[in-house]
Amino acid sequence: MEVVAPTPEPDVEQVGLAPAASLFHGFSDPSRLAILRHLLLGEHRVVDLTGHLGLAQSTVSKHLACLRGCGLVKSRPDGRASVFSLTYPDQVRGLLSAAETLLGATGDAVALCPNYGVGEAIR
Repeated sequence: MEVVAPTPEPDVEQVGLAPAASLFHGFSDPSRLAILRHLLLGEHRVVDLTGHLGLAQSTVSKHLACLRGCGLVKSRPDGRASVFSLTYPDQVRGLLSAAETLLGATGDAVALCPNYGVGEAIR
């Protein structure tokens, strides 16, 4: 007779935080943040974003797909291209503003985070 270990039940608190973690994943990459900042200025095509950011078309498209999956970005057809915009520009602006405030309060602590920081103090 084979003994099967019980499947651990998910932590209720973690399950409740999963949507927030997914949302913050959308903000976790510098390129995605740059795309969001450009989209705060208005609609952009992929070619516009590649020109502004100096990133490859495939990279910008990949990041836009991530942001669309998080519900942060939407697109509309414009001829053969797609034009991208923020789904909730006021909320994105508010979150980025809150992040700047928190970064100002924490200073080097965030930059020195052993898991996600830049590895040395910002001078």
